[in-house]
Formats: sequence, structure tokens, C-alpha cells
Amino acid sequence: MSDEFRRNLMGPEPTLLPAETEVNAQLEAGHEALDLVEKHPTSSLLWAILAEEAWSEGRTIDSYAYSRVGYHRGLDALRRNGWRGVGPIPWEHAPNRGFLRALYSLGRASSAIGEADEPERIEKFLNDSDPKAKAAIEGK
Repeated sequence: MSDEFRRNLMGPEPTLLPAETEVNAQLEAGHEALDLVEKHPTSSLLWAILAEEAWSEGRTIDSYAYSRVGYHRGLDALRRNGWRGVGPIPWEHAPNRGFLRALYSLGRASSAIGEADEPERIEKFLNDSDPKAKAAIEGK
């Protein structure tokens, strides 16, 4: 029996996004996400940071909008890296965290603005991606 056959029985391989080396270096150097996102608009991490900052300042609609962009940029990146709509997106792999944070923020903000089905769908997607992600994001 081939290894490929065995792998298919166990489900899809985890998707591992590439590191955003330049974005991370600039954040560590003290640059603000708002200043960086114009140069790096495909970065889910930057959009997630903007969503989290807006949320903490009580700007729910801004948080929703930022997280929605981060979510869609993350889906684009996942697809470019072999994701086919299902399978693990592990939190342990640091470059995946921007997408997972944007996903979490989208669920929280969509719930706050009263969307009916979106929060449930997002909760399932986050749990299917990595059951440990929500607790990690919430610091539990």
C-alpha cells in the first residue's frame, strides 16, 4: 500500500503558510500595523492586529471590516499554499496565526453586530482549523 493512499485515509495534510519575515521584523522594530498594511495589504496578521485594536477601542464596525479583509486575504494565502477548503491550519505554526486571529475576530465582531449564521459558521471553521486556536487567542 502506498504512503499516498495512507495519507488520504487520514485526511488532508496541515496547511502551513509561509513566514512574513519582513512584516514581523517591522512589527518588532515598533512600526504600527496601520502604517505597514499599505505596504503589505495581503498580510492577514496586519489586518488581524487592526481588528483587535479597533475591538479594544470599542470600534466594532471597524473591527468587523478589518477582520473581514484579513479573513479573505488569509483564504487567498491558504489556497496559494495548497489548502483545498478543508483540513488543519495549525496554531502551532506561527505564520498561520494571522489568519486564525482574523477568523476569530470576524466571528466576534459578526456576533456583536447581530449576524445570524456567521458567528456559528466562523466558530466551526476555527475549531475545524485547530481546536486549540480559540483558547490560545483568548489566552486561556
